[in-house]
Amino acid sequence: MENVRVRFAPSPTGKLHIGSMRTALFNWLFARHHGGKFILRIEDTDRNRFVADATENIIEALQWYGLDFDEGPIFQSKRTDVYKKYATELVKQGSAYYCFCPPTRLEELRQVQIANKQAPKYDGHCRNLDKAEIDRQIKSGKPYVVRLKIPAGGQTEFDDIIRGHISFENSDIDDQVLIKSDGFPTYHLANVVDDHDENITHVIRAEEWLPSTPKHILLYQAFGWPPPQFAHLPMVLGTDRSKLSKRHGAVPALDYRELGYLPEAVLNFIALLGWNPKTEREIFSTKELIQEFDLSKVNKSGSIFNLEKLNWLNSQYIKKMEKEKYYRERRKYLEKQNFKITDEKLLIGTMDLERDRLVTLNDSSEVASFILTDELKYDPKILVPKNETIEITKQALELVIKKFRKLSEGDFSRDKLKTELEKLITEHKLSNNQVLWPLRVAITGLEKSPGVFEIMEVIGRKRTIKRVEEAYHHLK
Repeated sequence: MENVRVRFAPSPTGKLHIGSMRTALFNWLFARHHGGKFILRIEDTDRNRFVADATENIIEALQWYGLDFDEGPIFQSKRTDVYKKYATELVKQGSAYYCFCPPTRLEELRQVQIANKQAPKYDGHCRNLDKAEIDRQIKSGKPYVVRLKIPAGGQTEFDDIIRGHISFENSDIDDQVLIKSDGFPTYHLANVVDDHDENITHVIRAEEWLPSTPKHILLYQAFGWPPPQFAHLPMVLGTDRSKLSKRHGAVPALDYRELGYLPEAVLNFIALLGWNPKTEREIFSTKELIQEFDLSKVNKSGSIFNLEKLNWLNSQYIKKMEKEKYYRERRKYLEKQNFKITDEKLLIGTMDLERDRLVTLNDSSEVASFILTDELKYDPKILVPKNETIEITKQALELVIKKFRKLSEGDFSRDKLKTELEKLITEHKLSNNQVLWPLRVAITGLEKSPGVFEIMEVIGRKRTIKRVEEAYHHLK
């Protein structure tokens, strides 16, 4: 497939949604797979919904996810004269017309149609005005829009790469507004003109734009331009199969950075929302996604946004992170969580200990909370194992303290500590529970934690002895 050119064309009306990021990803993968171009277009002609910093959010999100664009950003608001010129051409050739109907009439018409259980649609009131009447209305300064003149009969058809052959009855298509009364184009006109001027070969967009496609096909026909190929992606749904929203765990695309997700993990996750690689594999590098991506493997039916799967994927990516990168990135989030970091070796040990337990890099960490602290706070009652006495627990901790005082700092490896404590338990005819339970609570303040030997290796001889001594004194 030669000279592939695709575009991602979001509107700057708020933060970029994860569903839109999926659209961007599929366009980017398609372009990269075929050695084509990925173009960023900002469709900013709806001035009523324009949000000032939305464009920056879009660009920053694409950059964070690594979706580099070859051309753009191209702003539609800077091309209004171009759209007006094309709209005027359509009016002159009879493919479009001026409509002077005020909003009050259009609303009354809509209410009547709703009452009669009809689909709201313009009734063509201004469709056949003569030139003299049109000139009079324009000269009087009456506001107007430009509408596309949809053929009265017949069908508009096209072949969708994902959905196959699709046909629409022209009688069901509204005479779409092309130029609004404020002089700005609607999405439909600007979209078609830009796709033509930018030589777009494939339009890959969300399913919600499917009903608009016949209007776009008719515009291409009116201009005498060959249309691009269309591919309409399946909707992304919540677990209850309703439209995806924040209550399903979805947040704006860039918010995943603040939440501690890795961009590669999120890309892997959203790539599988609708695209079926025809394999049992679930983990793909970005390079592998480019190699494998094919629109023929995109499903027609909606895809479920499963937060549990995203979390699982992210945890797998964290485990596979290059060590130095992991330390650097995890540290940022620990600092945001206001952990006091004064001992670099202790910090590294903490991050090693918690790595396999992290779902995101921003997870609150019980490991960090009991290691990166000078003083533990816990209920002394949990020091005593179930069905044991305080006397046995005191004896066990006293023996442990004596043992640790005889060991050097170099002896505080997990293997050496395990060997020494196993000897102590055997020699004094104690059980693992009688010794290791209070020892775990003493050094963590928790009933459940990572392995006690691994923890002692990280916090070292001095901190371990100090914590066990303090726990012992709590039992007096």
